[in-house]
Amino acid sequence: MLDAETPTGLVRRARKIDRVLAETYPDAKCELDFDNPFELLVVTVLSAQTTDKRVNAVRPTLFAAYPDARAMAAAERDKLEQIIGPLGFFRAKTESLLRLSQALVEKYDGEVPPRLADLVTLPGVGRKTANVVLGNAFGVPGITVDTHFGRLARRFGWTEETDPVKVEHAIGALFPKRDWTMLSHHLIWHGRRICHSRNPACGACSVARWCPSYGEGPTDPVAAAKLVKTEGRA
Repeated sequence: MLDAETPTGLVRRARKIDRVLAETYPDAKCELDFDNPFELLVVTVLSAQTTDKRVNAVRPTLFAAYPDARAMAAAERDKLEQIIGPLGFFRAKTESLLRLSQALVEKYDGEVPPRLADLVTLPGVGRKTANVVLGNAFGVPGITVDTHFGRLARRFGWTEETDPVKVEHAIGALFPKRDWTMLSHHLIWHGRRICHSRNPACGACSVARWCPSYGEGPTDPVAAAKLVKTEGRA
């Protein structure tokens, strides 16, 4: 929090930053491709420790072979491993998908439940994944605290928390619930394109004037412009 910033001042500054980021990224959305809740749940699980671009590349083949939870639950392990092999950690990810799809069949008749309390009971599904699915497949507001979101929330001085659940609750208190899903997209897009973990492009940042961490990266516009990524990759 900025020096002498009141709780009301923090809320106003946080919401101003989000409004500017909304203008900066009018096309912000989930960067994983999906056609239904099951696909989004699966690709979100697969996106761990790889890029959305790579997951999107294997998605058509994966769901052509296993279009729903019942089909995936009955998948032959070696064939599933072959499809998702390019993503890395394919043995562990195959195990996760088999257990996840089997649980969906056994507990929810093959359907993805639209409630956080149910989603987090599924193998390999934590609050981050659950909130991605709720917000983007079901229209239920949720805050997705990935590494980008947590980093930016702390750089913006919105919270000092490092635990993802505590970050989620702290930031949720600053914004109307209806804004949570898009807020997540705004911060994740900004984190992927401008506010990098190392060497953030401060001189190219649209919200620099409201950021207490301004100067952690190069402030010269020319130097900062060289650090900007035109699309999300992580």
